[in-house]
Amino acid sequence: MHQALRIIFLGTPDFAVPSLDILHKNNFSIVAVVTAPDKPSGRGLKVQESSVKKYAVEHHLPILQPTKLKDPSFIEELSSLKADLQVVVAFRMLPEAVWNMPPLGTINLHASLLPHYRGAAPINWAVINGEKETGVTTFKLLHAIDTGQIIDQKKVAIGNEETAGELHDRLMLEGAQLLLKTVQSFADGNYQLTPQFSLSDNTHIIKTAPKIFKEDCRIDWNKNVNEIYNLVRGLSPSPAAWTTLNGKQLKIFFGKKNTSLAFSVPGTAETDHKTYIRIACKEGWLYLTEIQWEGKKRMGVEEFLRGFREDPVVG
Repeated sequence: MHQALRIIFLGTPDFAVPSLDILHKNNFSIVAVVTAPDKPSGRGLKVQESSVKKYAVEHHLPILQPTKLKDPSFIEELSSLKADLQVVVAFRMLPEAVWNMPPLGTINLHASLLPHYRGAAPINWAVINGEKETGVTTFKLLHAIDTGQIIDQKKVAIGNEETAGELHDRLMLEGAQLLLKTVQSFADGNYQLTPQFSLSDNTHIIKTAPKIFKEDCRIDWNKNVNEIYNLVRGLSPSPAAWTTLNGKQLKIFFGKKNTSLAFSVPGTAETDHKTYIRIACKEGWLYLTEIQWEGKKRMGVEEFLRGFREDPVVG
């Protein structure tokens, strides 16, 4: 039955590709792929295609790249495709004229256990907040972002040393599997919708996942070492936690915490100029292991120290 289900897929980055791939390989009819317009990027401003577009081109899927989602010509083109269902994975906010168009509506894959971590950066914030568990959720779109009725969820444990980038890659694959299960249930007419409020614990505040800005990434060395360690993990590899080292920005992609050494004034930096740089936090130290100094490439700390002979001062 599912081969007759006409689907429009909307997505842009790497995270969306396995979801498109699994639907395509399971013989669902993808009548169009909607993705972001091409844009110039890099030093040479070479035009770059989205990851989803590259997949669609390779597999000869029809592609739409609207600049404005409310453009009447785009709405008309979508309508002419007569899709039964729309699937959204890592795409921008849709106007009601788009998400409410198909008879079966529009479903979204979100990288958290809704209702927690609604917003643009659910993977980052789950790690930053020191969560031990997160997951993926499929739900039907409504007006307010990430608030629609839940179709299905899958829980995923977060490793003690796992970075947001590593978790992203695992959730990307887990999400694709969950999405396939969800779309199959729609094709079979055998699915249930659960309001998000019925899954929330009214004694706790719902955690959110807002967009992350540069100042959110700056390390406050007066915070507890566990908080700083989680911040570094939660922002790695992008946009990356940062501090200043001898007046220059230093991105920290990973570090190891130590709570057994004698404490020092938070923000104190020490190095043997060979194997380590450590920075004091509240109740511990962070040993830097992967870093990038302003104007330099990303590197391990030992490689960095071969060219760094100053006494370290952080800001």
